[in-house]
Amino acid sequence: MAALTTLVPVFFMLGLGYLSRVKGWISPDQKAGANTIVFTVLFPILIFNLLGSAQLQLETAVVIVYVTLAFFLAMIVGRKLAGFTGKGQGHFSPYLLTTVEGGSVALPLYLSIVGQSSNTVIFDLAGSIIAFLVIPIMVAGASEEKKPRLQLAREVVSHPFVIAILLGLVFNFSGLYSWLIQSPFAPLYSGIMNTVTGPILGMILFVLGYDFKVDFHTLKAMLRLMSVRVVYYVLVILGFFLLFPNYMADQTFLIAVLLYFMCPTGFAMPLLIEETFKGEEDRTYAATFISLYMLVTIVVYTALVLIFV
Repeated sequence: MAALTTLVPVFFMLGLGYLSRVKGWISPDQKAGANTIVFTVLFPILIFNLLGSAQLQLETAVVIVYVTLAFFLAMIVGRKLAGFTGKGQGHFSPYLLTTVEGGSVALPLYLSIVGQSSNTVIFDLAGSIIAFLVIPIMVAGASEEKKPRLQLAREVVSHPFVIAILLGLVFNFSGLYSWLIQSPFAPLYSGIMNTVTGPILGMILFVLGYDFKVDFHTLKAMLRLMSVRVVYYVLVILGFFLLFPNYMADQTFLIAVLLYFMCPTGFAMPLLIEETFKGEEDRTYAATFISLYMLVTIVVYTALVLIFV
């Protein structure tokens, strides 16, 4: 029942977005406007709050570094295998191999198995570094419009995600967040954050559903990319057994690793790499890839429930 509680709202919003495109309820321009609101305004606030409130502990730093390197290496692997996964999508498909949708899929499914725990949040910190710092820089650098290095550096530094990361870390390390949540202003801050960040997931899922369209000409390439992602993260999981045997001896941590890395690419990825798309076909491919990968997650989740519950 817990799985249904998590997954049904996800598929409902995906379906609603898909139906809105088919029925013509929402125009492409209106959908693009929703993208802009999420990407430029709401997401930076979410990043600020995520990093400002993160429990950054020294003993988990090595794990965060490992996952960050794994996500970064995934993009390199994607580029090397572009001939296998589809040269027509090689300019953006490597990004689909990196990051995981932790907060909306991995975490609630994980908690439905083990109860209260924050293991997957550790991995999300690494995902945030890649998604909101590394990828914007790489996307800007890969732009077809060649810009002077100084101009490119200014654009990167002034990017809303980069500003949000820096402010969030200052908010965290300075102790301002700890002071705030213990002050009389805590309910006010929480209310603002909940109101601002609440619509993000629904809007992203709606856009993904709007862009969902199975193109049988690219389905073979998509299935190959999915297989590469599965194999790659199986190797990442094996790396956990080799590098962190003490952590993996803990069943709750073991389940977190097995489930988290079999979850789909972060739902926000199509928005993050939008500048790399050469047309609507690329956007549709990215959205469809993420939606179809949910099938892998459901299979793995079901297996974990049968084994551990």
